[in-house]
Amino acid sequence: MDVKELELQMLIEELESYEGRATELVSYYVPAGYELSKVIEHLGYEYSTAQNIKDKNTRQHVMDAIAKILNYLKGLKNTPENGLVVFCGNISNVPGKVDLRLWAMEPPDKLSLRIYRCDSKFLLDPLKEMIKPKQIYGLIVLDRGEATIGTLKGSRLIVLENKESWVPSKMRAGGQSSVRFQRLIEQDVHLWLKYLADEMRNFFDKDMDKLAGIIVGGPGLLKERFVNEDYLPYQLKQKVLGVYDTAYSNEYGLKELLEKAKDVLQKTEYTKEVQLANLFFEHLGKNTGLVVYGLDDVKKALELGAIDTIIISEDYKDKLKELLDLIQQTNAKIEIISKNHPEGEQFANFKIGAILRFKIS
Repeated sequence: MDVKELELQMLIEELESYEGRATELVSYYVPAGYELSKVIEHLGYEYSTAQNIKDKNTRQHVMDAIAKILNYLKGLKNTPENGLVVFCGNISNVPGKVDLRLWAMEPPDKLSLRIYRCDSKFLLDPLKEMIKPKQIYGLIVLDRGEATIGTLKGSRLIVLENKESWVPSKMRAGGQSSVRFQRLIEQDVHLWLKYLADEMRNFFDKDMDKLAGIIVGGPGLLKERFVNEDYLPYQLKQKVLGVYDTAYSNEYGLKELLEKAKDVLQKTEYTKEVQLANLFFEHLGKNTGLVVYGLDDVKKALELGAIDTIIISEDYKDKLKELLDLIQQTNAKIEIISKNHPEGEQFANFKIGAILRFKIS
């Protein structure tokens, strides 16, 4: 992760925390290549319209926000290459107190839409979409009795569905012939696999362009039948990257599947996090002198230019604000470690650490 992406994530989280006392927070998304003169003309119209707002305070706050945006835009020569996103409004929750602030940025990807919104919350969804993982993986672990479907988005393992099947055990019901009972079981197994294939289609059809692959696991032979026979639709079947043995078919099975499939997941955020945390623990255990931890020691190592990669637990990332200038000066890399895996949960005890380029005293 680079500093700009981290700053954008932190800004989104900050903006989400603000709420206007009325519909007085302004969000403006300007698409790439759009003329600034047209934006200024449109905001002039919105300023005139705002004069009709009944509530005196809301009217004044909206007009002040628009005026501040106009003043900012007049200092620009052109719309930035990827477009422009501006947020402005009174973020004070204290009656009678005004705290009018403006944030403006060039988005990481080209904007293709123009949106003006005046609301009690800033409009952040289009910006969030830009920092979502570009690729996802579909996951399923199954056997005759249970199945769990999930997805891996970046470093996040998300359980989409866990379901027990209706397939009876192999014990024959009283009064039924062995042949008839086996035929009924086979019908139920067929319907169970068809149900799971339908659920996979329901979950992943809409994300087909982002779906990098599907990984299948389970404790028995049913997983091979699920993949090899015509249950999965053709588009999904073509996405299957591997089939693995797991001991479970529940959420633990999904985590086990990710571990077993690390050969095909080398480039995912999840695997990178696990490998990086393990590297940190390895250096720590061998006392190589190539790791530090704790905010003060990380800051000292940054000042010496000794850090290759900063590792920080997701619950502690706000502390990076204190280090951003130093990080930019030294070109240190940053990785935020989630708690979606045991290594991340273990690293959370350290909060922040770093892998060094060289030993420091």
